[in-house]
Amino acid sequence: MQQSSMQFSFQPGFTAVNVGWDDTTGAIGHIVLNRPTKSNAFDSVMWREFPAAVRLLQQRHEIRVLVISAAGKNFCAGLDLAYLTDTFGSKMQQQPGNSSSCPARMRYAFREDILQMQEAFTVLEQCLFPVIAAVQGACVGAGVDLITAADLRCCSQDAYFSVKEVDLAITADLGTLQRLPCIIGHGAAAELALTGRSVPAREAAQLGLVSRVAGSATNLAAAVMQLAAEIAAKSPLAVAGTKAVLLHTRDHGSAGGVAGGLAHVALWNSAYLLSGDMAELLAALVARRPPAFSKL
Repeated sequence: MQQSSMQFSFQPGFTAVNVGWDDTTGAIGHIVLNRPTKSNAFDSVMWREFPAAVRLLQQRHEIRVLVISAAGKNFCAGLDLAYLTDTFGSKMQQQPGNSSSCPARMRYAFREDILQMQEAFTVLEQCLFPVIAAVQGACVGAGVDLITAADLRCCSQDAYFSVKEVDLAITADLGTLQRLPCIIGHGAAAELALTGRSVPAREAAQLGLVSRVAGSATNLAAAVMQLAAEIAAKSPLAVAGTKAVLLHTRDHGSAGGVAGGLAHVALWNSAYLLSGDMAELLAALVARRPPAFSKL
């Protein structure tokens, strides 16, 4: 995604991603996937740095929304080929005379690796603030895992999406098969996951995978930052509650039905509705001024 007019202070200590927040309010966090020559494919460094970047922003209570974008012409090409070869190649080779040659122990360790990779994207759902993914060019495999863990997705006109794992003899295991059906429906998700076909921007919008399609990468940057600023201006307590209740409904709605969901939000609001944010909103309405909400 091209840089918007909004300026960001990026933090040192990261190479595969850039992470920071806007210079004006500090309320908009920004993570940029930063391996453009590799189409931002995930290697071992990016697997380590991406969740670390998210957790860094979680520690800043000023952050009210997070934008995830990418350098270069593609958002994410999935897993880095060298990383894929090294990781899976080593897992398939047994070393005689070593305790790791025990098939059960090897598979237990492999399971731990998969769970750690899953957590790298699940951390987005654990954020109190909403996450917006801004996609240009290719969004393949792990890229789809990432964006389906975000709350909102926008893309440029040249974007395309592919659940590519089936073409690599892999059952997608980092969140797409669990989250995508909740976004676009079971039937559509099954067709995309079983064929691995590319979905262009217009079809992605029709399916509901993205909520907005901008023309160019520059237009995308402007549109996403405007959306982020709009959300950041609202009560952070109400925004955090809305995200939490939406995720609860997604994960538990079919079990408890509408009644269970209503009971959950009633409990949530009985705890958080009468807040300083509401008092500030009412005061701002009387004074005919924008509200100034405190950080969480």
